[in-house]
Amino acid sequence: MTPTSQNIDLTSGAIPDLHRFAHKAMATIYEIFIVNDDAGYAQQAALEAFNELDRLEQELSRFLPNSDIARLNHLAANQPLSLGLDAFECLKLSKRVFEETAGAFDVTIGPLLKCWLNPDKTLRSPSADELAEARRNIGMQLLDLDELQHTVTLQSSPVHVDLGAVGKGYAVDVMTNLLREWEIEIALIHGGRSSVFALGSPPEKNGWPLTISNPMHPGQILVHLHLRDQAVSGSGLRKGQHIINPRTGQPLAGKRAAWAIAPEAATTDAVSTAFMIMTPEEIEDYCKQHNDVLALLMTQDENSDQEKFLYFGGWENQNVLRSNGLFIRRSDWRSIG
Repeated sequence: MTPTSQNIDLTSGAIPDLHRFAHKAMATIYEIFIVNDDAGYAQQAALEAFNELDRLEQELSRFLPNSDIARLNHLAANQPLSLGLDAFECLKLSKRVFEETAGAFDVTIGPLLKCWLNPDKTLRSPSADELAEARRNIGMQLLDLDELQHTVTLQSSPVHVDLGAVGKGYAVDVMTNLLREWEIEIALIHGGRSSVFALGSPPEKNGWPLTISNPMHPGQILVHLHLRDQAVSGSGLRKGQHIINPRTGQPLAGKRAAWAIAPEAATTDAVSTAFMIMTPEEIEDYCKQHNDVLALLMTQDENSDQEKFLYFGGWENQNVLRSNGLFIRRSDWRSIG
């Protein structure tokens, strides 16, 4: 499953002393918006953040031969591998969310995707043996993490780890912390508009003004957010792609998109991906157990062109405005699970 830009946008409007910087990394465009009366200082801070982003890509990308993740994907079973701090932290977070979501979030799902999807992402029909072999090689239970030694050991090999569903958000968090060290107090940082962190709030505003739009009808705004010291991420699929459920090994019917709001972008990246798989009941339970997480889910049945939108968590405590008519009561969503 590949996170896409799920229509999270900064709304137009004049913000004084706003400076915008962009940089390409991790196969997407990152942007930093900084409010500061010293444009030169803002630029230096942004450049340092982008340097940190490039360093993270060298460690986290599965495509770079010497990255930690590439070495992990070529690791034999029962051989401990020392990892850098960032790769270890991403794997630790991934394992935690894997366990919290009963396997709905799984960064090892690659063999299963390869089994079901042709190179052009259309569905193929794998044999039972192909599916069984792919399922033997997925699941975070295959990775043993040693926090003291900062090592990972595989219970079986090969394992195919892809941090695409958590790495962008992790990078946004690291860049945000670097800007804090530079005493930047007001900034918006995003990776590909699907992983966003709002640091502080522009002057005379309650937060950074953002919108979430319907990916099926981009002109339809679902939520107006005023986000402050929080992250928001969206997960979905490009046209023609399919959702493969790592729990069952089977494709999911219908279309979905999901968004999450939480204190950290790495978390929102991971759980918004998991929400694409989880039932509404599971998402509601997750948000009850994690009261700092909000969720928004879009579903569309196979035989319908009508989307449904479900809100979970304490939206009533969030500084948001939902579009009229899109809220669905709990009693109405059981039928779409």
